[in-house]
Amino acid sequence: MVAPAYTRVTPTEFRQLGETTQPTELIDGVIIVSPTPVNRHQEIVGETYFFLKQLSKQNPSPGKAVVAPMDVWLGDNCLQPDVFWVSESESRCKLGEDGYWYGAPDLVVEVLSPSTAHKDRDKKFKLYEEHGVREYWLIDPDGQYIEVYHLVNGKFARLGAFGLGQAFVSTVLNGVTVQTDTLLKA
Repeated sequence: MVAPAYTRVTPTEFRQLGETTQPTELIDGVIIVSPTPVNRHQEIVGETYFFLKQLSKQNPSPGKAVVAPMDVWLGDNCLQPDVFWVSESESRCKLGEDGYWYGAPDLVVEVLSPSTAHKDRDKKFKLYEEHGVREYWLIDPDGQYIEVYHLVNGKFARLGAFGLGQAFVSTVLNGVTVQTDTLLKA
């Protein structure tokens, strides 16, 4: 495996880059370009987005679902969650006049892949926690489970890992029960 090459830039320089659909993030001043995801990853991303999009049309969970590639600025870091959810009323995440999102989404979903799992579990995990993402789901397509974290007193607390045939309750989605099969059987 070839070691990735890193380029250091300022947030201003990053904002001046051209638009791309290639997954590109700025973390601690380093541009990180990831390979495009495989089909299974994208199927799960699509099902998750569809699930959240349907909720956005229903009560008691009014909000907006957003799918990658879409920049979310957390301070000087620019991340591209696979899917994220912004509540209509209480979110810290706001759409800027430039068309990009600023602040912590209420819910972030990352679908793990071999090339990004370490970053999703380490650096991005810490940034989401530090900036106040209220709920974080890590979906493992190979392990067939969803790991769920809730923000409690500024730290992520692990609710659990839920496999096929199981369900969990999302506090961010106002108590909606999420059936794992809905997302994992994409």
